[in-house]
Amino acid sequence: MEIIRALEFVDGKLKFIDQTKLPLKEEFVVTDNYERIAEAIEKLEIRGAPAIGIAAAYALTLAIRNNNTPAIFYNAYDRIFRTRPTAVNLFYALSEMKNIFELNKNSNEVYELLLVHANKIHQSDENMCNAMAKNGLEIFKKKSRVLTHCNTGALATGGNGTALNVIRYAFEKGMVDFVYADETRPLLQGSRLTAWELNKYGIPFSINTDSTAAVLMKQGKVDLVITGSDRIAVNGDAANKIGTYNLAVLCCYHKIPFYVAAPTTTIDKNSPNGDSINIELRNKKELTNFGTLQITCDDYDVYNPAFDVTPNHLIHGIITEKALHKPPYDFRNV
Repeated sequence: MEIIRALEFVDGKLKFIDQTKLPLKEEFVVTDNYERIAEAIEKLEIRGAPAIGIAAAYALTLAIRNNNTPAIFYNAYDRIFRTRPTAVNLFYALSEMKNIFELNKNSNEVYELLLVHANKIHQSDENMCNAMAKNGLEIFKKKSRVLTHCNTGALATGGNGTALNVIRYAFEKGMVDFVYADETRPLLQGSRLTAWELNKYGIPFSINTDSTAAVLMKQGKVDLVITGSDRIAVNGDAANKIGTYNLAVLCCYHKIPFYVAAPTTTIDKNSPNGDSINIELRNKKELTNFGTLQITCDDYDVYNPAFDVTPNHLIHGIITEKALHKPPYDFRNV
């Protein structure tokens, strides 16, 4: 299968796929400017909780390469901190890099030490992706038709992905027959990005509107649903792309298992439950416009949360790099 890399650190610069251009154009951005990386995170050129964290680690490293001063580091830290509020991997990576900087800020090798740690975060995520795929094989009791939401593949991580990587690995093992990819309104991460990855991997799939999921389930065409998560609370409540909660409710009604796959870096020990998760509200133009095409009036009020929270009692299992966790969930010591 083809190897996909969302981002790489090459020759002192971060190289990443501009995901807003996919699937029609594969365009790479190469930069050593932390402000450009921050903008890429905000604009969803770089997206997916693990990939955001990795990009943030490299951005802080690059910020002080030519001018190692605390002022510059903390300015970069604050700028990247403000990019997106929900994906906890971002704040995990920022905290890790801040600790390394504060321990070594007077060293002439602080840039090299930060780069080593950024690479470590990147490699760790790749390893976790591989372990999640293997642990996720346990959820397949027969050759299955799987429905997924948003994009949780290589484009979202430092490795081969979370939920989509579980699907890819199960397909290689003969346990996936077909994949239904929710389009994932309003920015179509499913129909643009997940479809692009599934096509690269040669996995049979079709795109469906988010509102078609119920019909597919009623027709008996879905054996299980698996999604990713951007933040998991200690009690197992999971924030993910808007529309995920809908799927969990539908699965409960139709008696279909609903799973979440995410690395332990997505577990927020400071969030006791889903009510404590900060949900990002996106720009209204994502709903009033389709790209450059205006589709409704700009003066209409818009409610555009990027994520929703699925309560733990609707989640059949949570797959991490450590295990397939079953309810009741308690992630205080994971």
